[in-house]
Amino acid sequence: MFTLRRVHLYLHIPFCHRICPYCSFYKHTPGRTDLGGFVDALLQEARHHANKALPELRTIYFGGGTPSMLSPTHLTRLFTGLRGIFDFSAIEEITLEANPATFTSRTAQLYQNLGVTRVSLGVQSFLGKHLETLGREHTPMQAITSVHLLREATDLEVNIDLIFSVPGQSLLDWEDTLTQALALQPDHLSAYNLTYEEDTAFFEKFQTGDFSDDPDLNAEMFSLSQEILTSAGYEHYETSNYALPGKRSRHNEGYWVGNDYLGLGPSAVSTIKRTRSQNVCDTTAYLKRIASVGHAQDDIEILDDQAWRLERIALQLRTSEGLPLEFLAPNTSLASVRHLVEETATHLRLIGEGPLLVDSIAAELA
Repeated sequence: MFTLRRVHLYLHIPFCHRICPYCSFYKHTPGRTDLGGFVDALLQEARHHANKALPELRTIYFGGGTPSMLSPTHLTRLFTGLRGIFDFSAIEEITLEANPATFTSRTAQLYQNLGVTRVSLGVQSFLGKHLETLGREHTPMQAITSVHLLREATDLEVNIDLIFSVPGQSLLDWEDTLTQALALQPDHLSAYNLTYEEDTAFFEKFQTGDFSDDPDLNAEMFSLSQEILTSAGYEHYETSNYALPGKRSRHNEGYWVGNDYLGLGPSAVSTIKRTRSQNVCDTTAYLKRIASVGHAQDDIEILDDQAWRLERIALQLRTSEGLPLEFLAPNTSLASVRHLVEETATHLRLIGEGPLLVDSIAAELA
């Protein structure tokens, strides 16, 4: 047995009470799925990978779906099992995504007792009309209450996820949501521009013209987020992410800089030493695969130097540290983007309106 470099661990819990019409992640209602059996499958998959190598974990992230749908019994079994499989001694962060609709003080305390250090709340908006458009099942007051319960019951770090450019949302609406979010003093805020992803109900409405995308309004909302949040003391350390000093998401930073990560659960992706694999995107098939062979890897590819370089450009250009110059091709011209970037001895950083145009700049540098 050999030891891997420290890795980030991601567990995909695909279950949701309700399917949000904008979400393109693999998810479904539990139906008749045996959730206890699902937890057992996650642990069996974890053992399969640990038998090949013994990773020392850097961070853990429970995403979905809605991980908070798992009962206290199932979550406790999952955490206990993972501690028996992996080395938790050097973990820097454990994040769990939670639904504000089903939050209690006992829930918050359970998370802390299990070892969670950070809770990410899928709030999306503090205005009821936009929550209804997004298909969210919580109310603005439930979102506010969930943050208060976390603060009162624990010392967990709190992230609030928000979405802007929701159909029907005005600039004043977005300012209202940002103001309400700041009043709760979260440690971290993620502000995502709504995108119309294939295989979603929103994409169908976009295709028929019922919904439209306004690039100018997107830019105004992005700039307003940056202005309000940085003025409140939050560091804008990645295109969509803001953190108080020392409160960055270490797990997500691992993705952006190209650290190894292991994914468990249906649809989960792993990248270990530039070998990328994705688990089968079907819970029933996932359970069968785990029971028969111990893993559920469906697609496997080796990332060559060019693929790795392009990925680094796309991801690291989004960060406040910027892109290491080593990933630029030798004859890359910066003439067309010179007014949008700053070059240091080691990195290329976006400045001015650069963060607004990160995807097109990345394409220019590829």
